[in-house]
Amino acid sequence: MWDRIKRLLRHRWMEDAHRLVKPEVLQRVKDRVTASENWHTGEIRICIEAALPNSYLLRPGNLRAITRQRALSQFGKLRVWDTEHNNGVLVYLLLAERSIELVADRGLNAFVPPQGWHVMVERLGEALREGRFEDGLATAIDEVSAVLEAHFPLAPDQVRPNELPDQPTLL
Repeated sequence: MWDRIKRLLRHRWMEDAHRLVKPEVLQRVKDRVTASENWHTGEIRICIEAALPNSYLLRPGNLRAITRQRALSQFGKLRVWDTEHNNGVLVYLLLAERSIELVADRGLNAFVPPQGWHVMVERLGEALREGRFEDGLATAIDEVSAVLEAHFPLAPDQVRPNELPDQPTLL
């Protein structure tokens, strides 16, 4: 019970993501996503949330599963699933817990086993816990981009429409 109360307080006292993440960091992340998408047909979306809403915090279950539920919800709301080749990836960061979730669409999951995503999540999670937010996020974008380049490369003469915004979403 005390753990749940501490979690509620930590999330309620967390600053707003707009104040936690500097505009110049957001611009560099956006630029990295834009640059990566010049090499593949996939779409990478970044969603950074400072704290979970109470409706998630009060759900039964462990925090890892609840964070995953929130990431899946944002995957749908941000329309990452709605790409021509079903190869969108959401990189979801929950700052209050220093945790990350990667959610890939079905077209990409056909090529990458869950363990492959888990390794990426662990690496970024480690960077977040060490306070290397931007470095960890850059590494995650690069790793997701490498997977997309391997399975959905952009042909030299192919025109690639940008189906989703490259600007990170802050909640």
